[in-house]
Parts: sequence; C-alpha cells; structure tokens
Amino acid sequence: MENKNLILLICSVLSFFTVFAVNAVNVVIPSIAAEFGMNNIVQNWVTIIFLLVVAVLSVPAGQISGKYGLKKVTIISCVLFLIISIVNVLVTSTELFLVCRLVLGIALAFINVTSMAMIVSAFKPEERGAALGINITAVYIGLSLSPVLGGILNYNLGWRSVVLFCVPFLFVILALLLIRVKEEWITFEGIPIDIKGSVVYGIGMVLFIYGFTILNEALGVILTILGIIFLVMFGLIELRQSHPVFDIRFFKNRRFLSANFASLSAYLATYAVTIILNYHLQYIMGFDSQFTGIILLIAPICQVVLAPIAGRLSDRYVPQIMAAIGMGLGTVSLILFSTLGSETSLEFLIVAMVIYGIAFGLFSPPNTNVIMGSVPPKDTSMASAAVATMRTVGQAMSMGILTLVFAFVMGNVPIVEKYYPLLTQSCQITCLICVVLCIASVFASLVGIKSTVD
Repeated sequence: MENKNLILLICSVLSFFTVFAVNAVNVVIPSIAAEFGMNNIVQNWVTIIFLLVVAVLSVPAGQISGKYGLKKVTIISCVLFLIISIVNVLVTSTELFLVCRLVLGIALAFINVTSMAMIVSAFKPEERGAALGINITAVYIGLSLSPVLGGILNYNLGWRSVVLFCVPFLFVILALLLIRVKEEWITFEGIPIDIKGSVVYGIGMVLFIYGFTILNEALGVILTILGIIFLVMFGLIELRQSHPVFDIRFFKNRRFLSANFASLSAYLATYAVTIILNYHLQYIMGFDSQFTGIILLIAPICQVVLAPIAGRLSDRYVPQIMAAIGMGLGTVSLILFSTLGSETSLEFLIVAMVIYGIAFGLFSPPNTNVIMGSVPPKDTSMASAAVATMRTVGQAMSMGILTLVFAFVMGNVPIVEKYYPLLTQSCQITCLICVVLCIASVFASLVGIKSTVD
C-alpha cells in the first residue's frame, strides 16, 4: 500500500498528542488544583475520570470503528478533541473541568483504538512489529515531551496553554486524513452493534473502578462487587452473541490471554509512578513545574530509544521473553521508588527513573506485537480495543490504588506542607503494592511462550 508510511505518520502523531493531552495535564495538576481549590482526592480524579471513560469505551470503540470505518471514526474523534480542548480553557469550576476531561476521554478512546488498527491493517504481518514499534515510540516521545513541555508552558503561560497546545496540529492531521488518505477500513460491515453487551460492560466498568477508588467505605465495597457481577454478566452475554462487541473466545488463546494480563498488570504497577514522582518533585522537593517536567523527561527518553529496537527484535526473537525482562527491571525500579523520602537525593531518583524507562521500553512493543499477532487480520480492531482496554483499565486502577491509599493514610485533605510526611508514606505504600503487580506481569509474560496463534 503506497500510503502506508503516511498512515503510520498520521497515527503516530495522533498517538503522540493523545498521550500529551493526558500526561501534560497531569504535570500541571498542582496548578489546576490550586486555582479550583481541589483537595487531594479530587485532584486525582482529574486523571481518573479521563481513564475511566476511555476504559468504558475502548471495547465498544473496536466494534463501532470496525463497522463505520476506521478513518471516518478517527476524523470525528479529532473534531471532538479540537472542540473540547477549546471549551476546556473557558471553564471556571471544578465540575465543568471534570466534564471536559470526560468528553476528552470519549474522543481519545476512539483514537486509541483506530490509530493502532489502521497501522495493523496497512502493514503486512512481517512488517507489523517494526511499524508498531515506531507507533509506540511516538507514544514514548509524547510521554517524554509532555512533562517538560507541559511544565514550561504552565510555568510561563499557565495551564490553559497546555490544553490548547494540540489544537493547531490537529487541524493538520484532519487535513491529511481528508485529502491524502483515500483508503477506508471496514471490518464489521453489515454486522449489528452489540448494544446490550456494550451497556452491561460500561455499567460494570464504572461501578468497579469507582467502587475500587473508595474501597475504604462500605459503599465502595458494594459498588466493586456489583461491578464484578456486571462484568461477569457481560462475559456470559458475549459468549451467546453471534456478533459480540468483544469476542470473549479470544481469551481461549493462551497467547492472547497471557499478553493481555501482562499488559494489565504492567499498567497497574507503573502508571501511578508518574503521578507519585510529580508530587514528590513539586511538593516534597519543592521544584517548580518547569524543572519537574525536565526531570520527568528521563524515563520516557529511555523508552523512546528502546521502543523501536524492541519492536524490531520482537519480529525476530521470542517477544514474551523480552517483555518479561522489561518487567523484571520494572520491579527493581519500583523497589527503589518505594524508598523515596524527604532526604532522598536527586541523583538516586534519576538512576531509578533510568531503570524504569528501560524496563517499559523493553516491555511494551513486544507485548503489543504478541496481542496483535494473536488474532486473524479481520479482528485487528478487536485486538486493538483489547490493547487500549488493558492499558486504560490498568492505568485507572493504578490511580485508584493511589487514591485509595491516600484515603486510608491521609484522609480527605489538601496537599499542604503539614501533610507532606503522610504524602510520602502514601507514595511508598503504593510503590510496594505495585512491586507485587510488576512481578505478576513478569510471570504473565512468560505463560504464552509455547502457545501458537489459533
């Protein structure tokens, strides 16, 4: 396909900006919290509400985009992304700010699914690992630049400049999609949308993740249990559907199952780390958002360097072993992060961040290649939805763990100097919990080595 490199470029740029839209705002949360008067629990929800929406929509997004066309859905999602970014800078209350984050999550849920599915559709199987490696490199470049660009923009122009940064670039992407990309990919033509399954899944995911964040209360336990019940119902419904929104039978493929569980465990273990480091650098060490952004650049740079190499190697060698080595290093980095305190040197923190960056750079491209290569070509949008779902559910639950620990250790308080010792203790406990999850990802990566593609 002559346009495959252009498609890879478009999807990689979109991947960059979807990551930037999330992570750059994470870096400036202290500034947003100060302007809107948010407490420690609410400011975590700036991240959680976005991840929750993406987690809910990633599964139906695979079927919807496959039915109506990957390119068409991407264009609509980009338009929504543009509009809500502009509206976001005009809001004047916490509630409206969170609503904007919710709508942004809707747009990015579809972009996450369609961008990866378009790449898989455009490239031959023997080229797929390298192409996915480049796409994931764009994700890591976004992870690299979002804290430093977000910090610099916030320090000099305020947090609204961070939200608007993506807008001019999205106009260029829209022009390329409309003018240069003539292909359309429809993999579910004539197949009805599984509304029943989508609704039950959405209710279950909302109940489960929200309940999980307030497990310290009786209501949280009830909602979490109800969420699990709805998700089990979703699985039973899907097994009986002739055209399920997500084919649960994919999980009978041991290779697909183990790689997805490894991905879920990895994001559970690692996502909250960036928030922890951001809080540690700005609150405990007293750095401004600009310097904090520069320090947070370290780990993603390591990921940027390693991701394309790991992607290519995963086409030649056993990808599960590479993923397991990555998460093994991730375990080491989390053990180091669990010792962070007010006396921790910046040099120690930098070394731990380098190990962390190398770890995830080795893990993600091979693991993604395993998932995408475990299904027939016609089901790539489903597999892409699985990748997006594991990532966002893991990220949301990782933030849920941090919020839950905050609630148990700190209570519902603003993050001010007198509570800094409790903030440090909360972050240390969270990192120790994540060590266990990282070890689980190592073992999950190794399970499917001997399995073949069904």
